[in-house]
Amino acid sequence: MSAEKIIADWKKKQFKPIYWLEGEESFFIDQVVDYAEHHILSEAEAGFNLTIFYGKDADWASVVNACMRYPMFAERQVVLLKEAQQMRELEKLEGYIENPLPSTIFVVSHKEKKVDGRGKIAKLLKQKAEVLTTKKMYDSQLPVWAGEMVQQHGLSITQKALFILVDHIGNDLSRIKNEIEKLAVNLGARKNITEDDIENYIGVSKEFNVFELQAAIAQKNMQKAIRIIQYFEANPKAGPIQMILPALYNFFSKLYMIYNVSSPDEKTVAAALGVNPYFVKDYISAAKKYDYPSVEKILLLLHQYNLRSVGVHDGNTSDAGLMKEMTVKMMA
Repeated sequence: MSAEKIIADWKKKQFKPIYWLEGEESFFIDQVVDYAEHHILSEAEAGFNLTIFYGKDADWASVVNACMRYPMFAERQVVLLKEAQQMRELEKLEGYIENPLPSTIFVVSHKEKKVDGRGKIAKLLKQKAEVLTTKKMYDSQLPVWAGEMVQQHGLSITQKALFILVDHIGNDLSRIKNEIEKLAVNLGARKNITEDDIENYIGVSKEFNVFELQAAIAQKNMQKAIRIIQYFEANPKAGPIQMILPALYNFFSKLYMIYNVSSPDEKTVAAALGVNPYFVKDYISAAKKYDYPSVEKILLLLHQYNLRSVGVHDGNTSDAGLMKEMTVKMMA
């Protein structure tokens, strides 16, 4: 069961007594809970028939009692239990889960983890509830997801603008959605998002960003790489070292795999590396600039400079100084 399917069913007035939302990706959980809170009931119905609990403050008896009430002046009531992972004696909800009231829609938000699959409550949920289990999206999936979000807003986006946006924000679906909504508002009558729009409305330079630094290093363009690092030195928020090092490590880790790919064609390489086809030419080109031992050396350098960036064996070098030093060694 997906968040989209649950909400689509609700729009058709198709309801189940219990919805259990769990897992690592809070975006989809919040999406379902928000719809349950604001759209299942009308404003007039919600005044009598919407009850919200927070796990840290709620006790199981109060939650069960609320679920067992009958709706007033409406066909159904909604009971939300948010942050259920913080609730003490959560297992005592088992009795209600086993025999839920059909006129109650009980929505439980259990973030960060799943319930223990060995326990009775997990087995009951499989039988009695609609369960949504979420996982953190892989970084390689983010451009596709963000592109679909752009389309849902009736917009299009250039490939480079899309990757600059995703690369800058990282694995934060809520923030990606918010920035796309901001772009939609600022574009006016225009429908296509460009790199200029990313720079103007989100504040990510189209020339000086982590994506461009990675490309410069991949092509052994020392002059461009140092120029970008100097920009980061003058604008620390544009490219903090804590964001740059993981991005570079991700790139060169995938480049390390390319030497064992059976065929050099782009489709095979994209599948083997698990990257978007848009990036494949970058990896193939970089593999011509760096041989296998060079990439091994770079991965070791990235590990060493990650330690130095947090003060291990280095207490005084600035982030920009570390980046310049490391970049020279990587290209040597």
